[in-house]
Amino acid sequence: MTLSRGCANVTVMMTDAQYQGFSVVTSAQIRAARALLNWTVRDLADRAGVHRNTVTRAETDATGPGHATAAIRAALEAAGVIFVDENGEGPGVRLRKAKA
Repeated sequence: MTLSRGCANVTVMMTDAQYQGFSVVTSAQIRAARALLNWTVRDLADRAGVHRNTVTRAETDATGPGHATAAIRAALEAAGVIFVDENGEGPGVRLRKAKA
């Protein structure tokens, strides 16, 4: 899978072990992460290498965890999103600090 960020292309290859290591990301986290980046559904789909309908299904809980959801998460993380696990207050997202 190829991810684009700005003018750079990044190839993301995941083994089954790496895929299994991803914690579950919620549909709300995907929507929030996309909003933080000011990306459209099409932007995220292009960067994740999936169809727009796949992004829409992931954002509406119409699909469960799988390789497409892992690709979406990887694209968002490559763009600087940090997924915050459940910590008593619920799962969330934030942006990585910009490097000086």
